[in-house]
Amino acid sequence: MHLAPRVLRRAAAGATVALLATAVGCAPQPEADASATSSASAGKSCAKGELATKTSGKLTVATDQPAYEPWFKDDKPANGEGFESAVAYAVAQRLGYGKSAVVWQSVPFNKAFAPGEKTFDFDINQVSISAERKKAVDFSSGYYDVRQAVIALKGSKAAKATGIADLKGLKLGAQVGTTSLDYIDDVVKPSREAAVYAKNDQAKSALKNGQVDAIVVDLPTAFYITSAEVTNAEIVGQFENQGGTPEQFGLVLDKGSALTSCVTDAVDALRKDGTLAKIEQQWLSDAVDAPVLK
Repeated sequence: MHLAPRVLRRAAAGATVALLATAVGCAPQPEADASATSSASAGKSCAKGELATKTSGKLTVATDQPAYEPWFKDDKPANGEGFESAVAYAVAQRLGYGKSAVVWQSVPFNKAFAPGEKTFDFDINQVSISAERKKAVDFSSGYYDVRQAVIALKGSKAAKATGIADLKGLKLGAQVGTTSLDYIDDVVKPSREAAVYAKNDQAKSALKNGQVDAIVVDLPTAFYITSAEVTNAEIVGQFENQGGTPEQFGLVLDKGSALTSCVTDAVDALRKDGTLAKIEQQWLSDAVDAPVLK
């Protein structure tokens, strides 16, 4: 969803972490505007360890299952390893909840940002911030800037693509509900309908079996897939940001959650003090540059 043994799911997210720090998990949002603080959360107390969480004294954090690398390690979100696991615990610490007070919950990617009351305090699952998703849920400010990338089998026609025009006649695939799928539909606009999969695992299998010419995933996931899972595949290239602003992953909260402003403050503080950059360096730094598809 590390390189080397942890070689670099969804949304959906560069030569360096800076380039990687550009989706299911959409529409680009400026960093300063990424927060969706609601009137219900305004003015709420952010007293450490005393937030209005689902379970008093505990912080319930959700993600999908399986939890992919490099975002998590060994499909164990609670071990603190992997970029998003580390970010979740850093945010929890800022909010006054130690590791023992964090409770993990499995929630499917699409369900995380679907309308309806949530069973978690926040979800961390490569969910890109978008105006459409903000109609149903709140987001924290962005914790990671990401780009989308194309993967194809080595030596294939798709692998020779150097621009978006070269992708238009191909059969492309991506996970349902992700920015990756949006890039196929809205940027590539292929002549053939995109293949849509419930999980990235299914998209990878389709690529290996020749059912699609190429798949689209976020760039860190692309590096992991090509280095550790589908080693006869390669990254064809990455897409430019659309609209001049980076696509960002954000923490997902209930619409009107009393925690939104507190969680956003925590993310902003972690960005300001360099913690997010350090976590990126640890878990995503092995990625290298990928050509930009124009």
